[in-house]
Amino acid sequence: MASPTVAANAYAALSRIMESGGAEKAGQAGGGGGGPSFSALLKDAVGSVLESGKKSDAQTMAMTSGKSNVMDVVTAVAETDVAVSTLVSVRDRVIQSYEDIMKMPI
Repeated sequence: MASPTVAANAYAALSRIMESGGAEKAGQAGGGGGGPSFSALLKDAVGSVLESGKKSDAQTMAMTSGKSNVMDVVTAVAETDVAVSTLVSVRDRVIQSYEDIMKMPI
């Protein structure tokens, strides 16, 4: 399980990527297949993780002002942790698949 610092850093990195439009630039170079492109799916996944992080931040701010309870904050942070962990697992698998493809003989 990721530590809170790792999760916070991952959330900040995702936020910077989404604000800079990195996923959109990758999505514009997508192919013309029948379904959604991989880059579009990736953009949606990153966007959902970012939204989960924003929800967690909102719950934390609401708790500091006395408008939310601790259980809501813990639940939101746990959901964000699961989302970030899932995204990291997918990233690791994509990198491993790329490396496997690069090792294939031509």
